[in-house]
Amino acid sequence: MKKTYRVKRNQDFQVIFGQGKSVANRKFVVYSLEKSQKHFRVGLSVSKKLGNAVVRNRIKRKLRHVLMELAPFLTTHDFVVIARKGVEELNYQEVKQNLRHVLSLAGLYEK
Repeated sequence: MKKTYRVKRNQDFQVIFGQGKSVANRKFVVYSLEKSQKHFRVGLSVSKKLGNAVVRNRIKRKLRHVLMELAPFLTTHDFVVIARKGVEELNYQEVKQNLRHVLSLAGLYEK
């Protein structure tokens, strides 16, 4: 994922959490904030409660891959995806299905 598609600064995360809207399903929470820009920006958050560094990085890799697959259908918002307990046990297709579901609930996924 290119740097321009990422939310990395703590200040950006805090603005999204403070001013954005949140939507959740069983596996993910999404905070979104509308911005006027050319493309979406995403931040990922995976807690240490989900596993060690290897497990957390595997989850983030799956999330990034799914997001780049869904990129043509995502709106131009800034959003943060928070993984909940149980995501570490999902395969790729289940992660994609759950993430697409929560993004459509948030109004970020248009197909």
